[in-house]
Amino acid sequence: MTESIKEMTFENALNELESIVSKLERGEVTLEESIAIYERGAKLKSHCEGKLKDAQLKVEKIVLDKDGKAETVPFNA
Repeated sequence: MTESIKEMTFENALNELESIVSKLERGEVTLEESIAIYERGAKLKSHCEGKLKDAQLKVEKIVLDKDGKAETVPFNA
């Protein structure tokens, strides 16, 4: 839990976030620790959302132009 969030992959951040949610749901931690891991969880959530947004901007879809040739366009176009 000491790894810098900015350096984490999406998968590692999501795994840690899921672990935090599980701990909070089960009530396994003290109030002070709950607050600390909740704050880290909020940062992990933001990090994951940013990674997903970046990935979405890179994703393209293949479409056919008017002549039937394949071309790529942004996914959300």
